[in-house]
Amino acid sequence: MSDIVNGLGRATAYGALGLVLLVLGIVLVDLLTPGKLGRQIWEERNRNAALVLSSALLGIGGIVFTSIWTTYEDFGKGLVSTAAFGLLGLVMMAVAFLVVDLITPGRLGSTLVDPEPHPAVWVTASCNLAVSAVVSASIA
Repeated sequence: MSDIVNGLGRATAYGALGLVLLVLGIVLVDLLTPGKLGRQIWEERNRNAALVLSSALLGIGGIVFTSIWTTYEDFGKGLVSTAAFGLLGLVMMAVAFLVVDLITPGRLGSTLVDPEPHPAVWVTASCNLAVSAVVSASIA
């Protein structure tokens, strides 16, 4: 029985950490794009903004999953490792966004929240997932 209680405690801690990292991902995408992200997605039904945010959330989720899956035997060390890799993923996604913005014409943030579909959204979403895959692969 104590194994179950111990497992539930660990799952709660990792789950809470994962939620914090996902919220940070939402804040990051909101900072990199003009306007209020929540309003653009839920009120204006902006598919471009939704795809960019979805890819960031999937990327962070993948990093957190990989870090937990390959975690250290020491619970504290595993929790710190998951936090560190999750934050690294967020930073790397932001850097990749800024690099794509620098090498492409116009303002990427504005393009990504334009109500008209734009191919740059797919490039940015793919970049988010690629960055998260690289960070995930570096964990093991």
